Amino acid sequence: MYSSIGAYITGSKTMDWKLSDNPAPLINMASRAFMRLGDRRMKPLGLGIGQIPVLYLLRDGSAISQKELAQHAKIEQPSMAQMLARMERDGLVRRTPDPDDGRSTLFSLTKLALSKLPAARAALLEGSKTAWDGFSAEEIATLLCLLRRLNENLDRAIAEEAA
Repeated sequence: MYSSIGAYITGSKTMDWKLSDNPAPLINMASRAFMRLGDRRMKPLGLGIGQIPVLYLLRDGSAISQKELAQHAKIEQPSMAQMLARMERDGLVRRTPDPDDGRSTLFSLTKLALSKLPAARAALLEGSKTAWDGFSAEEIATLLCLLRRLNENLDRAIAEEAA
């Protein structure tokens, strides 16, 4: 086992590494497990876990462009377009012309989607309780702080590589 992440990064003991000694695969595995659990909890509501960022961003009745939704959700525009098309087909979002830009469309939640939000939130909170079982409030706060910093670092690296 590595004595620090620095040992992993610098390559010492490269023949001895295990996935459980590296935070990146552990974060990936936790993310995938959250997604599976969330999908199971959202399916009875006619929702998918991938739709949660859109539902969250539009929860207050606002109308947002596809481009903005994709940026905030941190997914590619073609993937957002596919998701919005499915959500529109399922009666969850509606399109309206952008009054400020004739070439753009704004998306907002339908009454059906808005009616599902309380149950979706409750289902996700119940899943979170399971995931955080045995963690103290201080441990959760520390993890949140570390994950925010990790995501800031990753966002910066992505922006620097894109420039």
